Amino acid sequence: MFPSDRVLTRPELRTLQGRSDLRGAVQLAIHLILLAVAGWLVALSSGGTTIPAMAVLGVVQAALFAPAHECMHQTVFATKRLNTIVGWMVSCPSLLNLHFYTAFHWAHHRNTQIPGEDPELLSPPPTTIGGYVLRVLGVPFWRLRLRVMFDAWRGDLSGYPFIPAVAAPRIIRSLRAMSLLMIGGAILSAVLFGWKTPFLFWVGPQLLGQPPLRAYLLAEHTGCTEDRNGLTNTRTTLTNPLVRLLMWNMPFHAEHHLYPTIPFHHLPASHAAIGAKLAVVQRGYLSWNAGLVRDLAERG
Repeated sequence: MFPSDRVLTRPELRTLQGRSDLRGAVQLAIHLILLAVAGWLVALSSGGTTIPAMAVLGVVQAALFAPAHECMHQTVFATKRLNTIVGWMVSCPSLLNLHFYTAFHWAHHRNTQIPGEDPELLSPPPTTIGGYVLRVLGVPFWRLRLRVMFDAWRGDLSGYPFIPAVAAPRIIRSLRAMSLLMIGGAILSAVLFGWKTPFLFWVGPQLLGQPPLRAYLLAEHTGCTEDRNGLTNTRTTLTNPLVRLLMWNMPFHAEHHLYPTIPFHHLPASHAAIGAKLAVVQRGYLSWNAGLVRDLAERG
């Protein structure tokens, strides 16, 4: 890290690092209620309302990435075991797997925006309209998820340099357990409630919900500096309260990267403290993606 990007004093940081089981439980309960309401909409839907209802469920379901991310950082709850259990469960619908993601994401934090070292740059930002469409549709995401599951079942994760050899057996066991849970759950739901059930409540919503999340995640670092300066290599996006609620305040992303030990419920206060010192702050995900598309079109 650059010395100049250490912009909070130690007393300020200690205050903002306070974790809370209660705050984490309330936020998780809100997300689960939103999932239940969206699932209820799918159950009530028919004909032309089914796809829109599935899309709503998909957006809320894909947004489980936010608590998975926060639990990986051990900041949702003050109790470590709660973070691990909840983080593993909420990662499963997107086939993300908490233990694999932990290794991936810590490498990303250690080497943010450093080509050849940041694993997020293994799938580089799109340079064409076609590349943007494939990225937003989630093609690289699902390709990686399926490849990781295949490699776990054949017992070889050596193709992922961010995974230490000592951690590989545990990650393999976790990936196998996740795949058994999700595939077994899908089969069981089909047997009990009909073959459409896993498609209506899981497969379809995931395919419909990932594109908004992919577009959201593109804004975090694309176009930022490729160096270790936390003030310039990550983007904070000022968005509406609903997005902040659904994404657990992750739009304050530069603040999170500068201080990953600050829990989600203190990120707005972190922005108030250091927002003026950030180099890349924008308004709105739609406007940012529209600008990226225009830029790609002009290049094309």
